[in-house]
Amino acid sequence: MLAELKEIVVDFGPVRAVDHVNFSVRPGEIHALLGENGAGKSTLMNVLAGTFPPDSGTIYVKGEAVRFSSAKSAMDKGIRLIHQELNLCNDLRVYENLYLAQEIKGKGGLLDSHQMIECAQRVFETMGASIDPKAPVSSLQTAEKQLVEIARALLFSCEIIIMDEPTTALSGRDIKNLFNIMRTLKARGVGFVYISHKMPEIFEICDTFTVLRDGKWIADGNIKDVNERQISEMMTGKALLESDFASRKSNVQPEIALSVNNLNSDGIKDISFELKKGEILSVTGLHGSGRDQLADALFGVQSYTGEVIKDGKQIKGGIESHLKAGIAMVPRNRKERGILNDLSILDNHSMGFFNTKLKSLMISPKKERERFRRRQEKLSIRADRPTNPITSLSGGNQQKVILGRWLEADADILLFDNPTQGIDVGTKYEIYKLMLSLSAQGKSIIMFSSEFAEIMKVSDRCIVMFRGEINKILNRDEISEESLMCYSTGAIIEERKHA
Repeated sequence: MLAELKEIVVDFGPVRAVDHVNFSVRPGEIHALLGENGAGKSTLMNVLAGTFPPDSGTIYVKGEAVRFSSAKSAMDKGIRLIHQELNLCNDLRVYENLYLAQEIKGKGGLLDSHQMIECAQRVFETMGASIDPKAPVSSLQTAEKQLVEIARALLFSCEIIIMDEPTTALSGRDIKNLFNIMRTLKARGVGFVYISHKMPEIFEICDTFTVLRDGKWIADGNIKDVNERQISEMMTGKALLESDFASRKSNVQPEIALSVNNLNSDGIKDISFELKKGEILSVTGLHGSGRDQLADALFGVQSYTGEVIKDGKQIKGGIESHLKAGIAMVPRNRKERGILNDLSILDNHSMGFFNTKLKSLMISPKKERERFRRRQEKLSIRADRPTNPITSLSGGNQQKVILGRWLEADADILLFDNPTQGIDVGTKYEIYKLMLSLSAQGKSIIMFSSEFAEIMKVSDRCIVMFRGEINKILNRDEISEESLMCYSTGAIIEERKHA
């Protein structure tokens, strides 16, 4: 064994986050660690990575009992954790982030920047990533920052690499490159712990699995011996019925909720479509298709030319104008765009109401708590005290707080930008059902997603983008994995050009 965790217990105050869990990693194994948000996965891996010690239990590395005093002491044993939330210093350059606290020094103890840049460049070339090691991290896109995190782990001779949701912001090509790198390192005897909520990835890249639920071990085994439904039921403790979506009724009404005419902006060109009342309209496309830019434009984050018309009136201006018009957004990249890390759960939840509905000059703490408690019950938000920091919640519960924020604002058009990013299968189903419930209430939804499975579950129509333009708008009976991929790659456009 490369590493074994035996009878690990971790308590956070009165909450037992990990309850006598056993876990192991073998050489040349990609081990999936699965569970819902809050199941204890990241906590267990933080123990293995030396972030904090367990309250009880033993860590063995190559048969030797160890007790890590810091993350660096775990790194010295060949263990490195790639965090789900990006841990980069935006004010430093890429190569400086890669070598932070492990800098290469030359004669006289001076930093050897030239060698660090060369080594960083070789790692990026191996990964197939065109990232300049001398570029400031602040200039990178989120997907590029994720690749820098991965490169940091690959740069050193690690024997165990822990990946916590590593593909959240990656495109299909980047994911393929990552998997190729993992297979190469696996063949050299490197062991991986792979945490992801994307089931197709688990079944493509992983050899074995362990499932946690509520901090306890539930099951383990070989991936080839189980299917997605069985894993999902182990994670949630209940059956998740696909029939809930296959038999759903359409709530689309004839009234037009939103008209978009000839929208042009950075990354998008001549976008026109209509959104009907009660409709769930998906927008998809590969990385660089313009999907993200369209989401930002429709919420006023990104300036545009053209018309966005709601209730017969053209919306002009930025985010405030769009909010006042009744358009709200659950943004992608929750940590960077959705939550305010320094504020409490309650304050994060209340922002939508304060910006759209608050009439008084004074804030009533009692009413604020009442609104949160009501939404907490409806959305099943797992939070001990609303005054706790928003960062004390799991990713899925943070996403529910953001959803609650805009439901309290009573917006009638909701933009869901990659709404299930980094959240577990049970919470995904809750969000899908919530979207269907909102459409039944007459709310209109635009969901921006690269997850074909969820597009097929909830969409009434789907806009497929390619190179900043609409390639095709598919009706519900036309949506399939094959059609989505075909139009996402621009195949039909290319056929027309050569016809």
